[in-house]
Amino acid sequence: MVVLYHCVSARSFRPLWMLEELGAPYELRMLPFPPRLHQRSYLEVNPLGTIPLLIDGDTRMTESAAICQYLAERLDPQNVKGLAVRPNEPGFGAWLNGLHQGEATLTFPQTVVLRYGHFEPDERKLPQAAADYTKWFLSRLRWIDAVLQDNEFLCAGRFTAADISVAYALMLAGQLGLQAQMPAAVNAYWGRLQEREGFGRALAAQHDAALAQGISPQAAAID
Repeated sequence: MVVLYHCVSARSFRPLWMLEELGAPYELRMLPFPPRLHQRSYLEVNPLGTIPLLIDGDTRMTESAAICQYLAERLDPQNVKGLAVRPNEPGFGAWLNGLHQGEATLTFPQTVVLRYGHFEPDERKLPQAAADYTKWFLSRLRWIDAVLQDNEFLCAGRFTAADISVAYALMLAGQLGLQAQMPAAVNAYWGRLQEREGFGRALAAQHDAALAQGISPQAAAID
């Protein structure tokens, strides 16, 4: 069975959402955030101390977007759920682009905002860096906004793993209070995705698992 190490509403929410959309069995192991500081024993499992960590037999993965692709192809080889886009489909390139754009282009600048605008002690905070990277994130939404002007989803005319990858960045933006600054089409898209049953099940799964494992069911506090 797939094992997923997860912190509430962190990057590991991507593969958790994927697992729920796929209807696949899995074991969810909750950790306090950040685990490398608050649960040092985790370093014995993942020397990086980061989440997610997915274990599937001999396979061990730490990159959330790559895990989404892996799960779509490994657990649904016939693509019954449609979360993958195959190389012979017109939307294949857009699918790969969205998968990686969600993390590399959209989530990355927000991690700088989180660290230097919120999580570091006051003497180490860098307000200018946080402000600059906030602008970076918002400017990078232009590509998503342009696609959504004429499409309900990012590629292939359906909901896919690419939408999950990008949606996590929008989820994080909401936690940072940036939703009001996002384009209208992007906000409408994020609203549609939150209505998915898989999204609701993923939220419930992390909440219930956190309580059962003695972890706070709330995301890391952002001051």
